Amino acid sequence: MTIADALRDATGALAGTSGTARLDAELLMAHALGVTRSDLLLRHMRGDVPDSFAALLERRRQCEPIAYITGAQEFFGRAFMVTCETLIPRGDSESVVEAALEAAPNPRRVLDCGTGTGALLLTVLAERPEAEGIGIDRSLGAMAVASQNAARLGLQDRTRILHADWHEAGWSDDLGRFDLILANPPYVETDARLDPDVRDFEPAGALFAGPDGLDDYRILVPQLPDLLTEQGVAVLEIGATQRESVSAIAENAGFSVECRNDLAGRPRALILRRR
Repeated sequence: MTIADALRDATGALAGTSGTARLDAELLMAHALGVTRSDLLLRHMRGDVPDSFAALLERRRQCEPIAYITGAQEFFGRAFMVTCETLIPRGDSESVVEAALEAAPNPRRVLDCGTGTGALLLTVLAERPEAEGIGIDRSLGAMAVASQNAARLGLQDRTRILHADWHEAGWSDDLGRFDLILANPPYVETDARLDPDVRDFEPAGALFAGPDGLDDYRILVPQLPDLLTEQGVAVLEIGATQRESVSAIAENAGFSVECRNDLAGRPRALILRRR
């Protein structure tokens, strides 16, 4: 069996699991071969199927996300290491980075609350070479991933990854003030119906935030004014239906609020400025 044959069969095997079965099969095959997807399609279609491909395919048939199988996810044109300790960076979150770069074009100090892989913070630092940043997370596993991503991107000298939890008193006492604060807190309703690849694999602590998905906004947002410089900006990622509710929380905390949509036209990033 050639790789072309195996990809055809794998596409059929994944049809009931994924809406992108062919793409998934190609990504898994490229990973098994240790080549890029483009290289696979251009140079390897008549080659022999690597022994590891069957096990990778079976993991995807069990709904495990591609990013966890391959250990990487592209975000804003850069490859980020991911593990089951972190959420998978998504294209929707690129709208948060774009909003942040627009709202705070020259930040000197950046804070990322709930940094996970570090995708938001490290992307901003990569795009703004004069900035330095701190990423906080309550997950030690996520902190390790973010630190490795900082090193892989050559940003370790401008990045600190700290263990902190905004639910705990005094978590921010020694952090100082920031020109830009990024936050992608948990915002999924506890009883929300999620696809198996999210529900069964991504870390629950980074997903769920109470019955209405707003618990972490209620705790974090009122603490942000004391962490911002006078002209500082905070940019929050929100769920597609949460614009009004999170805006109300922010306005009650003394912020003016603007919203930016993602590529699908859904509300995704709230820009907060102190009034």
